[in-house]
Amino acid sequence: MKYCPLCRAPLANRILEGVERLACSTDTCPYVFYNNPVPVVAAIVELGGRIVLCHKKGMPETWFGIVAGFLEKGETPAQAVLREVEEELGLKGEISECIGDYSFYMANQLILAYHVRAQGEIVIGSELDAVKLVLPEEIRPWPHGTGPAVKDWLEKRKAGGSHTE
Repeated sequence: MKYCPLCRAPLANRILEGVERLACSTDTCPYVFYNNPVPVVAAIVELGGRIVLCHKKGMPETWFGIVAGFLEKGETPAQAVLREVEEELGLKGEISECIGDYSFYMANQLILAYHVRAQGEIVIGSELDAVKLVLPEEIRPWPHGTGPAVKDWLEKRKAGGSHTE
């Protein structure tokens, strides 16, 4: 972004509220580009005692992850995560627990992660090209993105705080 969307003047780095921010270069325009993180929902989907791992189209063939997606206007995070489960996997789900919130600074996202128990038969949505069902103890969390949520869920489950079907 190079120009102010309000007055079309060039944007410049300015110290505002003690932080360097991109803002309109004029003294009369109040525009500040805060670059706030985007909320994303993620679901550890459990189906018949197994966890559904998804492979998104275009990703390296060994990269499987959990269901994730953006909120739509007017949705709560709970509504969004259940919609994403249905869109990506064709499954009806019920939230078992909120796992937590995770900053994914590399993508400027705030991930809101849930454990979702699902029913039905998987029908892969347009964003995916494969899924696999694995036992929870077979999952190896990855270091970024939704991986820390998976790690926390597995640790809580091992400690007896979260149970499979």
